[in-house]
Amino acid sequence: MTEQSHIIRPYGDTTGDGMVQASFTLPVPHSKVAEGAAAQLAAKMGIEPALVVHAKPMGPDFTFFVVYGRVHHLVDVSKVEVVERDYPLLTPKEVNAAVKRALRRRLTVVGACIGSDAHTVGIDAILNIKGFAGEKGLEYYRELKVVNLGAQVSVPQLVERAREEKADAVLVSQVVTQRDAHLLNTREMSAAFRESYPSDKRPLLIVGGPRFDESAAADLGVDRVFTRGTTPGEVASYLVHQLARRGSAA
Repeated sequence: MTEQSHIIRPYGDTTGDGMVQASFTLPVPHSKVAEGAAAQLAAKMGIEPALVVHAKPMGPDFTFFVVYGRVHHLVDVSKVEVVERDYPLLTPKEVNAAVKRALRRRLTVVGACIGSDAHTVGIDAILNIKGFAGEKGLEYYRELKVVNLGAQVSVPQLVERAREEKADAVLVSQVVTQRDAHLLNTREMSAAFRESYPSDKRPLLIVGGPRFDESAAADLGVDRVFTRGTTPGEVASYLVHQLARRGSAA
C-alpha cells in the first residue's frame, strides 16, 4: 500500500466524493424552522452543503432527522489504532482439551446483565447453546460450566453468586447506554470484585456490548472488553488464553 493510498475520504456516488449521511434528533417540534436547525447543525459538523433528506416528528416536541452532504475531512488509515486479537482462535474440541489439561476440572463461567439492563440477547448469544453467527454458545463446551443469571442482576448478587460457584470468569453484557449507564455499572462491578477477592483469586472480568470501546478495559477495571459481532468461539478462546497465562505466572 502506497503512502497516498493510506489517505481516504468517504464514498457516496463516486470514489472520494466525501458524501456522508448522519442521523440525529432535535428537541423541537417538526417545522421548517426545525429543518433549518438540522441543516445548521450539520454544517457545524462539517457537512456542507447539507441536505435534510428525512424529517419525522417524534411526539409533539421532538424531530428525527437524516441529513446528507459532503465532508472535506481525510482519514489516514495507517494511523488508525485498534485492539487486535492477541490469541489464537480454537475449536470447541481444542478449548475442551486445553481446559481439561490445565485445570483437571470444568471451567466455571458466570454471566449476567447487571443493573436495570433487561436486554439478554447479547449474553444469551454467547452463553446459550444455540449460540451466534453459526457458532454454538459456551453451554456447548463440555469442559465449561455455564451459569446464566439473566437480566437485571445487582452487582452484590453477581459477586455472591460468583463466590458460590467459584467462578473462573464473569461475563457481563450491557446494552442500555443512556447517561453512560454501561460504563457506570461496569466500574461498580469491577470495584466490587476487587474489594471482595484477593488479587490472585479474582475471576476474569469480561464485559461486552455495542457501545463499549475495546481499548477501555484498563480504565473500566476489567480484563477484556468485547464489542458487537463477538462470537462464542472468540470468548472461549480468550478464556483458554488467559487461563494459560495465569498458569504460567503461577
